[in-house]
Amino acid sequence: MSLVLLLSGPNLNLLGEREPAVYGTDTLADHVARAEAAAARLGLELEHLQSNHEGELVDAVHDARGRADALVINAGALSHTSWSLHDAVAAFEGPVVELHISNPAAREPFRHTSVLAPVASGVIAGFGGLGYELAIDAAAALLKGA
Repeated sequence: MSLVLLLSGPNLNLLGEREPAVYGTDTLADHVARAEAAAARLGLELEHLQSNHEGELVDAVHDARGRADALVINAGALSHTSWSLHDAVAAFEGPVVELHISNPAAREPFRHTSVLAPVASGVIAGFGGLGYELAIDAAAALLKGA
């Protein structure tokens, strides 16, 4: 069974409370449950880690090398600033799906550029909680060579 590592970055632990007009009212647990259901439907194992600390996310990507088959990463604001996370993701051998609940291109200018996108297989953005299911579907398709 293929393992997909779902990483959640800073402040995502506040989903459901923080800016519901932008991020909705679902909690991170709700989003992870949706991803877990999609993974189960596709015969994938899902592991999730949320951290507010950049280095912990970098370590998680390093630890995933040779262990996880794909990454789905919602790095939050680190998507736009973290070159160390960029470098870690670049060293991961499997498919990487960058995920955003909102559409960064429709928000503040500093969110328009992702430093992760150049090392990701693809980006899913702006679909709210549905994005978690879409990201797992994309990872599964990429693992099958689609």
